[in-house]
Amino acid sequence: MPTVRLSFTPAPAHVRTARLVGVAVARRAGVASELFDEIRLAIGEACSRAVALHRDHSIADLVEVALGDDDRFTVRVIDRAPIDAALGQALGDPAELADPVALLEEPPGQVASPDPATEEAVTVGMRLALLAGLVEDLTVRPADHGPGTEVRMSWPMPSGRNGSGGRG
Repeated sequence: MPTVRLSFTPAPAHVRTARLVGVAVARRAGVASELFDEIRLAIGEACSRAVALHRDHSIADLVEVALGDDDRFTVRVIDRAPIDAALGQALGDPAELADPVALLEEPPGQVASPDPATEEAVTVGMRLALLAGLVEDLTVRPADHGPGTEVRMSWPMPSGRNGSGGRG
C-alpha cells in the first residue's frame, strides 16, 4: 500500500479524524488488532502535541500525518513549530524522555519559575514522555524541510503482508 497522507488545520477537533484514519490504515495494513488502542492513543497524542505547538506559536500551517506500511506500520506526524519549542526539555538528554519525573523536577539550586516558556517546555516534554511510554519504536527529530519536528512511530506487521489486509 502506498503512503497515506493527511494534512489538517491545527484544531483539536481534527485530532479525532487523524486517529480514526490511522487505525483504519493500520487495520488495512494487517497490523494485529491488539495494537489498535496503542496506535490510536499514540496518534492522538502526537497530533495533539503538534496542534498545541501550532496554536501556542500562532502557526497556521497544516499539521502533516503520513502513514505507511513497508516492513512496519509507520506513522509520521510533522509540526512546523520552532525546534526549541517543539522539543522542549527533551533537547537535553534523550534518556530523560522516558522519565516524566525528571522532566518535572527543577535543577538543584533553582526555584520554581512561573515562566510560561518553562511551563510550555514541561508540557511538551510530558507529551513526549507519554509517547515514549506508549510506543516502543519512537523517534523525534527535526523535520526534513523547513522548521518543525517529525514524530515517527512504528509497529510490527505480520510478515508476508502486502497491505491487502487478506482481502482479494
